[in-house]
Amino acid sequence: MTSSTTGATTLAPVEILNISPYGIWIAVKGYEYFLPYQDFPWFKQGTIDQILHVELLHDDHLYWPDLDIDLTLDIVKTPANYPLVYR
Repeated sequence: MTSSTTGATTLAPVEILNISPYGIWIAVKGYEYFLPYQDFPWFKQGTIDQILHVELLHDDHLYWPDLDIDLTLDIVKTPANYPLVYR
């Protein structure tokens, strides 16, 4: 792939890099994050097409419309600050 400008990125603002048995690798604005199923269990039952269909909204909000999942970048960066609680 060739960029018209030297050094210009050709990556989309958000891109799923890998779906593994343990979680999802995602690139957002040039940074890579790992979303383990332990912290993000909603993705475990999702299909590949559903997981790949992700949108970046408002520069810090990730949205998977086919799975009805909304996450801010802060949740992705620091999932320990947002523990899962089931009642």
